[in-house]
Amino acid sequence: MYKNVSIRYALDWTTIFLYVALILMGWVSIYGASYNFDQASIFDFSQRAGKQFLWILTAFAIGGVLLLIDAKMYNIFAYFIYVGAVLLLFATIFLAHDIKGSRSWLVLGPISFQPAELAKMATALALAKYMSAYNYKLKTWKDLVPLGLIIFIPFILIIFQNETGTALVYVAFLLMLYREGMNGIILLIGTFAVALFITIIKLSIVPIQVDRGTLGMVLGMAFILLIQVGYAVFYCKNQKEALILLLGTLVIGAASYVLNSWFYLNYNYVAIFTVVASCIYWLFVELFNRYRKYWFLILFSLGSVLFSFSADYLFSNVLEEHQQVRIKVLLNMDNAPLGAGYNVNQSKIAIGSGGFWGKGFLNGTQTKLKFVPEQDTDFIFCTVGEEHGFLGSTLVLFVYWLLLMRILRMAERQHDPFSRVYAYCVASILFFHLMINIGMVLGIMPVIGIPLPFFSYGGSSLWGFTILLFTLLRLDAARSER
Repeated sequence: MYKNVSIRYALDWTTIFLYVALILMGWVSIYGASYNFDQASIFDFSQRAGKQFLWILTAFAIGGVLLLIDAKMYNIFAYFIYVGAVLLLFATIFLAHDIKGSRSWLVLGPISFQPAELAKMATALALAKYMSAYNYKLKTWKDLVPLGLIIFIPFILIIFQNETGTALVYVAFLLMLYREGMNGIILLIGTFAVALFITIIKLSIVPIQVDRGTLGMVLGMAFILLIQVGYAVFYCKNQKEALILLLGTLVIGAASYVLNSWFYLNYNYVAIFTVVASCIYWLFVELFNRYRKYWFLILFSLGSVLFSFSADYLFSNVLEEHQQVRIKVLLNMDNAPLGAGYNVNQSKIAIGSGGFWGKGFLNGTQTKLKFVPEQDTDFIFCTVGEEHGFLGSTLVLFVYWLLLMRILRMAERQHDPFSRVYAYCVASILFFHLMINIGMVLGIMPVIGIPLPFFSYGGSSLWGFTILLFTLLRLDAARSER
């Protein structure tokens, strides 16, 4: 049964209020970060704050137009929007000018925009469309393949634009997939891969003995063996097999220590041999006992060994030099205050100098004297921390938390899977942006150059997040019509 409910009453005005509050706080922060004593007006259109005001007005207009569109149109045209976004991303690779090593901006007269920001909404719609098909269930690996393809196509096109940071945002869709029924083991594998990569890279410079292996590889293999033990004990309930594995590992370790005094042994190869031997052991356990539980563990362990071999190659040959530097800074492998670690160090100084109450609006010394690079875009949170202190920073994060909780509430109350999946996509993207941006400003995440939603200077970012959010608001308002 359908009800004719005015959109004015059906809209979630609390979410709109939080959206406007974040935009206005961001606008004021941009003014504080780019303040010019000679051109002090916040409405000076030659300055960043004045330009952002124009972007805000256009964002409000775009949001209003999106609310006037029939909610059914988003479902009907989801694939068309996605294909259009993919074609635009593909064209951007060849048409965009090189800006700071990135080819991701299209210039149309006085306006330049980044198609990758708009592609997030298109990808979310395509995922929602596919997952809302009749009788669709996310149960097997086969169900994940089409979804992975939908995510991978824009991801790889953005990589070709040399915008790795923006591309990594697409990892956030895994959170939505997990909420919709994806096996949590995939998230665990991803988390382990990151931990293994960090361990190997971080400790690859720590030798056990000269030319006898590195601590990173040995610890990495030890982590794999510990996971095998945990899998056998807690999942398979086979303590006996786990104990045999531990004893076998100890025997190989003791034998290599003794033989090391007589023969040249590389501990990296000893550790890898131990993991491979453990896989052979699990294979025999599988075949003779017919448990049918260890195939995944064998494949996971061998895959981890291959990943460990390739980690150093990926780091040295696939990642760009500036990306390597950022990871080294994060891992304290290269933290020169005036070199690679300058951005993060200045950011932490600015935030720390604000104390509890802050230095006051327009009184920040680090930001006013331009010590912090990109302080009105990627590092805009520095201005909040310095001028408004811990109190102001907490208030901003609290408003973001309220917005995320509101979006999750909207997701839970949807009657149809299309709107629900799209809502979780929006929540996942916002959460990922917030976590990475705040984390990199505080020095606990790598600097990958993604904006703070609704806060950072820039029209593409503001438009992208406005389109993302107001599409959800329109879909949510339509729930009252069902």
